[in-house]
Amino acid sequence: MWRWLHPYAKPEATYRLVDKMLPWFAGLTVISLLVGMVWGLAFAPADYQQGDSYRIIYIHVPAAIFSMGAYFGMAICGAIALIWQIKTAEWALPAIAPVGAAMTAIALFTGAIWGKPMWGTWWVWDARLTSELILLFLYIGVMALYAAFDDARTGAKAASILAIVGVVNLPIIHYSVEWWNTLHQGATITKFERPSIANSMLWPLLISLLGFMLLTATLVLMRYKNQLLKHELNRPWAQAELAQASSTSAEEKR
Repeated sequence: MWRWLHPYAKPEATYRLVDKMLPWFAGLTVISLLVGMVWGLAFAPADYQQGDSYRIIYIHVPAAIFSMGAYFGMAICGAIALIWQIKTAEWALPAIAPVGAAMTAIALFTGAIWGKPMWGTWWVWDARLTSELILLFLYIGVMALYAAFDDARTGAKAASILAIVGVVNLPIIHYSVEWWNTLHQGATITKFERPSIANSMLWPLLISLLGFMLLTATLVLMRYKNQLLKHELNRPWAQAELAQASSTSAEEKR
C-alpha cells in the first residue's frame, strides 16, 4: 500500500518532485488569490448587518482554516518520520511550522481587527480565540524543539511527538463554537447543511480558500527545497543543483 511512498525517502527523488510541482503551485496561487481577493474585497455585496467590515472574512477564514490544515500536515509528516524513520519527513517539519505559524498569526490579527467593530473589543478569552492562540504556541514549540538539541535526529523526534500530540487542539478549535457559549460566530461554510452565506459572497470566499491553500503549499514547498539542499549539501546531486542555480542566476544578470 505504501510502496509509492518509498522512493521519496530518497532526498534527491523528493527534491525533483518538489521542483516540478513548485512552478504550478506558484502560478495557480497568484491567479486564485488575485481573483478571490479582488472579487471579495471589491465586488462582493456588503453584508446587511456588518456592512463592508465583513470583507475581512476573505483573509481571516482562509488563514484560520489553513493554520489548522498546515498543522495537520505537519503532524502526518511527524508520524511518518517516527514510524518509518524517513528523514525527508523529518525535514518537512521545519518547512511547514513557520508557514503554519504565519497563517495562525494572520488569523489572530485579522480576527482581532474584525472583533473590534463587532464585539467592541480587540480580544476576549473566547474558546475559539484561545485555542487558536494555543495553536500558535504549538507551532513555536515545534520549531523550538527541532532546534533545541545538538543531535538533529533527536530534535526531529521530539518535534514530531509534539506535532502529533498537538493534533488534539484542532477539533477543539473547530468545535469550540458548538461546545461552549462563545462570542465567535458559528460555522459559515464548514458544515453539512447549506452554507449560511449568500452565493455572491460564497464564491469569492471559496476561491480565496483555494488561493490560501495553494499559497500555504507553495511556501512550504519553497522552504522544503531549501531544507533538502541544506541537509544534503555535500551530496553530488545537491552540489549539481546549486551549481546550476548559480549559473542560471549569473546568466540572468548579464
